[in-house]
Parts: sequence; structure tokens; C-alpha cells
Amino acid sequence: MVEGSLVDDRGRGRSTPPGKAPVMPTFIYGTAWKEDETARLTRLALACGFRAIDTANQRRHYHEAAVGEALSELFGEGRITRQEVFLQTKFTSLAGQDQRLPFDPRAAVAIQVHQSCASSLEHLGVERLDCYLLHGPAGHSGLAPADLEAWQAMEELRARGATRLIGVSNFSVDQLETLCEHAATPPAVVQNRCFARLGWDREVRAVCRERGIAYQAFSLLTANLRELASPAFRRLVERVRRTPAQVVFRFAQQVGMVPLTGTGSPDHMREDLGCAGFDLSPGDLRLIETLAV
Repeated sequence: MVEGSLVDDRGRGRSTPPGKAPVMPTFIYGTAWKEDETARLTRLALACGFRAIDTANQRRHYHEAAVGEALSELFGEGRITRQEVFLQTKFTSLAGQDQRLPFDPRAAVAIQVHQSCASSLEHLGVERLDCYLLHGPAGHSGLAPADLEAWQAMEELRARGATRLIGVSNFSVDQLETLCEHAATPPAVVQNRCFARLGWDREVRAVCRERGIAYQAFSLLTANLRELASPAFRRLVERVRRTPAQVVFRFAQQVGMVPLTGTGSPDHMREDLGCAGFDLSPGDLRLIETLAV
């Protein structure tokens, strides 16, 4: 468990003191690409034990308002409280949006950030986010002035209490280091797609360890189908008597990642959360780290 966290290794919220919120979860349910199923699957994930939800104010790939619909129902029924749920969403720039924009496309980037965050708070029906991410940089290399303008606006949102944490997604190691050099408030979170063939994002994870940044990993299964079909990995799965997903997610947690899953199956949700029920050996961790070597 992340030191100081109020969320246990199964992603379930503990009894949280009044007025407090989960610090950093160890497992997150992702709501990308769920469309009309978003509300149902968000309710299902929370019913199965997840206490951390990731979304984005990007109607192209997410239905943020439907996440808020599910939360409103569960809060209203008294099944969970706001304090138990870690809520994370994102600012997505104009290039990543479709025509359903959460901000004025003619406005300055900083204003777009503030408008998008206000829209997210309305969608989710909350007064404060737990974490707000910059969905991605403007380009594939380096940081553009627009990226730094967006980050400064996010720093302002944090300062005024609209979000507890701010972070970035889809950042390379060079982009992350550049942001850390220029930011008044360094990112608390990095969320990246994690490829085994790239050492499970080894360089970015190293920077995160050095700087005390939480690393969130998505596409751990879908980005690594070839490696997870290898004989060595299959033998490991058979030996530890766990599902392939449980082994990958437990590996991620043990090497310092916060994994995301977006499964729509309640059985898989419960199985995935069950990954906290065992530990992989140092040798097992080394094997998975080097699957693509």
C-alpha cells in the first residue's frame, strides 16, 4: 500500500475519518470507451469493491457525466460516501476532442482548463476532485508553450481547492523532466500506457521513484498480449495458480505502479481486486520485467 494511503491493497476504501479523502489508491477502475454502459459499469465496479474511478472530460472516448450519474445514485442511496471514493479526471486539449467540447475553443488555453474543470465538477456532482490530469502534451517531443500554460492553470486550480492533486498522462521521460524543471508545483501523478517491450516504461518509472511521483499504468494487459502469451509467463501463471490478469496487476503493484483496469465483467473485477491476496517472488518480478528481452 502507498504510505499514508487510506485505500487498502484491494482498492477498497477503509473507514475514512470525516472530512478526509483517500490519498492514493492501489487499484483504479478506468471508464474509457464505455459509452452508454458507463454508468452501469461504474456502479458495478464500485459494488465489486473499487474505490477509485478514472475518467476524462473528453466525450470522444469518455462519458464523464455518466460517471457522475452513477456516483449520485450510490451517494444518494447511502451505499458509499464521497470521502471513500478517489475521483480522477483529465483536461483534454482541443486536438484530442471531437465536436462535443467542454470549453470555448477560441479561449486561451488557461481559460479552457478552468472551463473544463468546472464542467467536470458539474458532471461528477462534486465540489472537489482528488486528482486532475493533463491528458497529454501537445506534441510527441518536448513541451509546447500551451502545455506549460495548461499546467500553470492546473496549479491555480489546486491552489484554490478545486483538486487535491495534479498530474500528467501520456508523457515521455524527457517531457516529464522538463515539466518538473519548469513547474512551481511538480506533478503528483503520471499515468502512462505501459509496454513490456519498453521495459514497462522503466525510464519514466525511475523518474517517478526519484521524485516521489505516483505512477499509474493503463493497458497493462491489452498492450502486452504477445509477451503475456509467452511460454515463460504461462508457466509462471500455472505455478502461482492465479489468473494472468492477477499476476500482471500484482506485478505492477509490487514494483510500484498503480494499475488501471477497465473490465466490464463483475467476475473479472473481483478477480482483479483479489490480486492483493498473494505476492510474487523477486525472481518472478524479474522474469516479468524482462519478458520482452
